[in-house]
Amino acid sequence: MTEVRHRYDCPLRWGDIDQLNHVNNVKYVDYLQEARGALLHACRAAAGVEHHHNDAYVVRRHEVTFRAPLRFRFQAVSIESWVSEIRTASFTLDHEIFEEQPDGTRTLYLRARTVLAPFVLATGQPRRLDEQERNALAPYAELGEVRSRPVLVDVPRDRAAHHAVQVRFSDLDIYRHVNNVKYFEFFQEARIASLGRLRQGLKEFPRIASVIAQADVEYVAPIVLRPQPYDCWSVVSHVGTKSMVLESEITDGTGGSGEGAVLARSKVVLVFFDTETQRSLTPVDGFREAMIDVLGDMVTA
Repeated sequence: MTEVRHRYDCPLRWGDIDQLNHVNNVKYVDYLQEARGALLHACRAAAGVEHHHNDAYVVRRHEVTFRAPLRFRFQAVSIESWVSEIRTASFTLDHEIFEEQPDGTRTLYLRARTVLAPFVLATGQPRRLDEQERNALAPYAELGEVRSRPVLVDVPRDRAAHHAVQVRFSDLDIYRHVNNVKYFEFFQEARIASLGRLRQGLKEFPRIASVIAQADVEYVAPIVLRPQPYDCWSVVSHVGTKSMVLESEITDGTGGSGEGAVLARSKVVLVFFDTETQRSLTPVDGFREAMIDVLGDMVTA
C-alpha cells in the first residue's frame, strides 16, 4: 500500500502570538486539533462511512517537539498527519507543522505525536477499535517501531510550587470535559506563576528569555467544570547549562492540601533563549547557581 499523509493548511490568528513575537506554544496544539479533525474526517470518507456510530475519541497523550519559532503571517501553515500506530484500544497520530518553499525545501516548526483512545459516548467507558475503524485508518498508516511512551514525573508535594487551576465554561469540549488543548494552557499558567520569582531574584544578571523545546502531557482522567479550583503542583527536576526541566501534575484536590487523585501530568523542557539572535544560549557564569538558589526547594534535581 502506498503511504499517504494527510495535509491540512491551518490559518494563523494575530491572537496566537506571544510576547516574543512567536506563535505561543499552546496554540500549536490547537492547530494539531484542527488537523486531527480533518484527518479523521478524511479517514471516514475514504472508508465510505458518513459518521461512525462509535466515533468518539479522547486524547490520552501529547508529545510535542518544537523545532523552530513560527512568526505571524497571513499565509496558512501546513500540517501533515499520519497514523503511526494502531493498537487494540488506541491509535497514534504523528504530525509535522512546516512551511514549504517552491523548490520543495521545508522549514520544520514542530513534530508531535498524539495518542487517541475510543470510548463509548453513552457510558464514557473505553472500548476497542473495531474493524471498520481500523480500515478507515489504514490509508494513512505508516506503522513503525517507535511507540509513544507514558509521561512519567516525580512531583513531591512538600517541595512543589502550588497553583490553583480554575476551569471556565469555555474550556469544555463537546463531551463536557476540559478540551485537551486547555491543559497546555493550565500548565503554562502554573509554570509562569511558579517561575515568576526568577525575575526579581536574577535582576543582577542580564535578562534571559526561555522557550519550550519539548512539552509532553499525559491525560489521566477528565477534568470537568466545577466551582472549586483544581491544584497544579510543579517542580524543577533538572537544571542544565542551557535548559531546565519542569515536571507538573494537576490533581482534583482543592486548597493546596497536597491531596487528591492525579488528573494530568506534564514534563516540559525550557531552553534559555537569546531574543536578538533567536538562538539558544548558555547563560553567564553564576546564573545557573543563582537560579537554583532562588527557586529553593522547588528544585529536586
